[in-house]
Amino acid sequence: MIVGTGNVGASIAYSMINQRTAVNELILTDINAADAVGEALDLNDALAVAPSFMKITAGDYSDAKDCDIIVITAGAPQKPGETRMDLLHKNADIFKEMIEKIMSSGFSGIFLVVTNPMDVMTYLTWKYSGLPTEKVIGSGTVLDSARLRRRIAEYLHIHPKSVHAYQIGEHGDTEFALWSSANIGGQSIDTILKTDALNDIEDYARTEAYSIIEKKGATYYGIGTCVVHIVNCILGDEKRVLSISSYDDYSGVYNGFPTIVGRNGVIRRLDLKLSELEGIKLQKSVNALRDAIKEIE
Repeated sequence: MIVGTGNVGASIAYSMINQRTAVNELILTDINAADAVGEALDLNDALAVAPSFMKITAGDYSDAKDCDIIVITAGAPQKPGETRMDLLHKNADIFKEMIEKIMSSGFSGIFLVVTNPMDVMTYLTWKYSGLPTEKVIGSGTVLDSARLRRRIAEYLHIHPKSVHAYQIGEHGDTEFALWSSANIGGQSIDTILKTDALNDIEDYARTEAYSIIEKKGATYYGIGTCVVHIVNCILGDEKRVLSISSYDDYSGVYNGFPTIVGRNGVIRRLDLKLSELEGIKLQKSVNALRDAIKEIE
C-alpha cells in the first residue's frame, strides 16, 4: 500500500510498474479518494506493456490488514525556502490519526516512511504503531547516497555502481559523507580526490534537493526509484546494505546508517568505525533529531 498519491507517491507507483518487482498487488490511498482512483486507473493503462504486472486498486486504511509493506508519503509538501524540519508540526498531527487507523485494521507488516522530516516521522510512526523497531524504517539517506555516488562517479569517470559510499545521519541539513569507508574497488576515495573535491561532492549530496525544489517545486523521481529499490530488497529478502533510517539503540533515534535489510525489515545496523570528525558530525545530527522529537513529545 502507498499512502499518499501526490507527486512522490505517484512516482513510487510508476517506478514500481517500470521495474522488475515481487509486488503482486498495489493499493493506493489518499485523503483525496478521487485522486487515488485516478492514479490507479492511469497506472493500470500501462500494465499491458510494463515489465511488471500487478493488481492495482484504490482503497482505504481498512485494506492495510493484509499488506506486507505500507509506504507512507502522505503529509504537507516541502515548499521552496522551507526546511524539512519546518514540516514537523504539520505532519506530526497528520501521522498520529493515520497510524492509529492503519493499526486498527490489524496491520502487522513493515512501515516504510518517506514523509519529511523523514527520520522524525519514522520515529513517530514507531511510537504510534507499537511495532518493533525492525519493522518500522525510513527511506533514510538512500537517495542522498545515490546522489553522492553519482557525483563521485562524475569526478572519477566511472559507473556509479562501482562506487561504494554513504551519506549518513539525518536526512537533512546535518547529514554528511562517510569518507572513512568510501571506496572504489577497495581504494579509499579520499586518497584519490583532493579535499576541495570531497567537500563539493558532500555539499552536492546534502543540498541538491533544495536546488531541485527551487527549480521545479518538488523532488519525486529520484526518491520514487529509491523507494522501489528498498521495497524490492525487503520482498526479495536480498539482505542488501542500504543507508535506510533505522533505529539506533545507543542514541534512541532513527537516522540514516548502513543497515542490512531483508524480508523482516532491519536485520542489523552495521558496526562501523568512524573517524573522530565523523563521530562529532554524527552526534550533531543525532542532537538535531533529538531536539526535533522533544518539540513534539
